[in-house]
Amino acid sequence: MIRRALLIALTACLIGGPVLAQTRSVAVTFDDLPYQATGPELCDPEAALLLTRDFVDMLGPLDTHATGFVNEGQVCDANRADLLPTLLTVWLDAGLDLGNHSFSHPSLHGTTAEAWLADVDRGAEITRPLLEARGMSLRWFRHPFLNAGETPEKKATADAGLAQRGYVIAPVTLNNDDWMFAALYRRAERDGDTVAMQRVGEAYVAYMATALDHWEPYSAGLAGGREPAQVLLLHASTLNRDWYPAIHALFLARGYRFVSLETALADPIYALPDTYSRPNGVSWLHRWTASSGGRIQWEPEPPQWIRDAYAGLN
Repeated sequence: MIRRALLIALTACLIGGPVLAQTRSVAVTFDDLPYQATGPELCDPEAALLLTRDFVDMLGPLDTHATGFVNEGQVCDANRADLLPTLLTVWLDAGLDLGNHSFSHPSLHGTTAEAWLADVDRGAEITRPLLEARGMSLRWFRHPFLNAGETPEKKATADAGLAQRGYVIAPVTLNNDDWMFAALYRRAERDGDTVAMQRVGEAYVAYMATALDHWEPYSAGLAGGREPAQVLLLHASTLNRDWYPAIHALFLARGYRFVSLETALADPIYALPDTYSRPNGVSWLHRWTASSGGRIQWEPEPPQWIRDAYAGLN
């Protein structure tokens, strides 16, 4: 594993200058718990537990107040009943909150609202009792692919179904393509290619800085000139296991303090109407802009070489 102290030093070189006063705020969220993996890791209890502990141990000293969103179907059927509670308990023991990200990560745009809500229900079977045993509740929901309905009718049905189940939708303002970098990083890690891992990680941090250059003024334009509390979407991956500390340092250097999801959603911007119903998943900044009749300002894409390399994986 790449040394995290070196990553933080790298970030300082990338962004330059002193750390700003903490006048901005961000809630950090990680999707696809217990882990974003495509191999046998989540069928092997020992490997899955090691991945989870390493990730949560990385977060511990950073005081992120993070929320993790669970896909219960990530864990193999044969091990799920025993292994998933063990993995999620690692998160809960670290003081981190959990939300529902569905069972099998289906796109709402590829199925009926009723079938999609049934998958949402299945995604709570293990997570909800774990939270309730600690006096907590399963209240947060994150849409897979950020797809919230491609027609007004489907969106209304899904929104009503989530509300009836007591869920609060967890919007995303700071959307990004960390998953693309993560897939390349995972391949390099499996190949033992530390040079490629370093290159992808450095590109990821630089890309996130470019993305923030876009999102910060864009969000201020929707919030009357002030920057609202942001919600950052990342994924529980080996990329972020090794490089999230550098992302964290980047946010600190830009004047952010880290808050809970509940604190961030108390910002008035999250009460803006969302009538966006198109066949893609986007930041809520785009949803609110379109809902008010404004012109969407699309965020920057990853570097071309990252996009080309990712396309080559398929």
